[in-house]
Amino acid sequence: MLKWAIIFAIVSLVTGWLGFGAVSGVTGTIAKVLFAIFVILFLLALLALTGIFHAV
Repeated sequence: MLKWAIIFAIVSLVTGWLGFGAVSGVTGTIAKVLFAIFVILFLLALLALTGIFHAV
């Protein structure tokens, strides 16, 4: 998922540089959403590994 976020961010930068503002905005938004999902899943995985979700 992080790979796709980076790809969309690069596409957004290139299209913004070429002057395609609408495409740049859409791909930038997709990159932000994918990165946010990645961070949330990463934090949940860290919590699971540290034992926060174990029953007492």
